[in-house]
Amino acid sequence: MKFRKFDARARLVRRPWTAAERRIVWMGVLGRLTIAAEAILGTLVFLFLTWGVYLRAQSVEQSLIVLVPVFALGALGFILYGIALMVAPIRAFLHTFKPIYIVDGYVRYRGPDAFSGDEATGYVAVLFENRDVACEWEAFGADPLPDRTIPTLCEFSIYGGIHKIDGKSTGLLPEKITTLNIGMAPRNAPMD
Repeated sequence: MKFRKFDARARLVRRPWTAAERRIVWMGVLGRLTIAAEAILGTLVFLFLTWGVYLRAQSVEQSLIVLVPVFALGALGFILYGIALMVAPIRAFLHTFKPIYIVDGYVRYRGPDAFSGDEATGYVAVLFENRDVACEWEAFGADPLPDRTIPTLCEFSIYGGIHKIDGKSTGLLPEKITTLNIGMAPRNAPMD
């Protein structure tokens, strides 16, 4: 889901993230860091090659100096890859220091509109009891969302979306997580 609009923070009840909730997001960060280990190792290898070729070109074969920028670009590529891997999980973790909001109102589902992205299936919104929008996110999935509004007590964060509806988890933040988030994907999931 993607944050779309939020403009009534003063009217919302809020609570801090619990240590258990924050730990789940932190384990996701560490899990992504294990994937980024490839980028870290690639960076080190290319930096070593860049330095080695540079030293070799200074002392023995000056014609090798043309290879230094090639290896340096390889190192830069791995650095950028590592940053790209870590931006989203670190951003999610930083958002755990912002409040979780609680609204006793409604959740509204509606289909895509003229402002929707190409792959959007509609919008999900948390509404106050007077049906003003508290927060709305663009939704992505297999089928377009039906136009429906249900009364509910929900907890949400601006960055993440709806965490709980009537005390039941939406799956946005799992109740349990494995070490470093390894093995969480369903084994029988269809492959595209």
